[in-house]
Amino acid sequence: MAAQRPKKILIVEDEPEIAQLVKHYLEKEGFHLCIAQSGIEGQKLVASEHPDLVILDLMLPEMDGLEVCKSIRQKPETALLPILMLTAKNEESDTIVGLELGADDYVAKPFSPKTLVARVKALFRRLERTTDHKPTSLIYGPLQMDLVRHEVTVKEKEVSLTAKEFGLLEHFLRHPGRVLTRDMLLNAVWGYDYHGMTRTVDVHVRRLKVKVPFLNKSIMSVKSLGYKLLDQPLLQ
Repeated sequence: MAAQRPKKILIVEDEPEIAQLVKHYLEKEGFHLCIAQSGIEGQKLVASEHPDLVILDLMLPEMDGLEVCKSIRQKPETALLPILMLTAKNEESDTIVGLELGADDYVAKPFSPKTLVARVKALFRRLERTTDHKPTSLIYGPLQMDLVRHEVTVKEKEVSLTAKEFGLLEHFLRHPGRVLTRDMLLNAVWGYDYHGMTRTVDVHVRRLKVKVPFLNKSIMSVKSLGYKLLDQPLLQ
């Protein structure tokens, strides 16, 4: 059996020391790395290098990380490309905007390289789906989730979701009627013990409801705890 090709990661970071540090640690884990030092260069390398994941700094010359993220999400061929943002601790509002635009995760500077590697691996784990002993699809009212093709359709019309949105929806569909705390969702979908902004889950749930409007009434907020997907969808 042919060996699986190494995953390719694009780092878009204008500080060479940080870019080289990230590159060093990820290459030790077997990933293939390429580096862009500006937003425009990063945008070009996304198109030419076809990376499997982008690590994107927010503060970039020529074009900032938010614009790069928006550009990636607007193109059908890169709409599902996993994006991990690098942010400064005082950029919380920009981080929220980045998550709203479709980034899958973020790491605040200064960061531990090992933590960054763990986040990258967690993102890839969400994409590596097997069908052994698991259903190949999940159905909720007019919504159908194909776990093999990584596709979601509503009334046979495809809905474009990011990796995190897909994982969040899958977790809801696997546990209908159950109250899921934010910590439970973070651990299940993000794949690690999460210590950061508590709004991360809220942002992703809100984005999911925008993309799948009938979930507005079907995913209920449970005060001070988290969310619950109703056993049966509320359809109008």
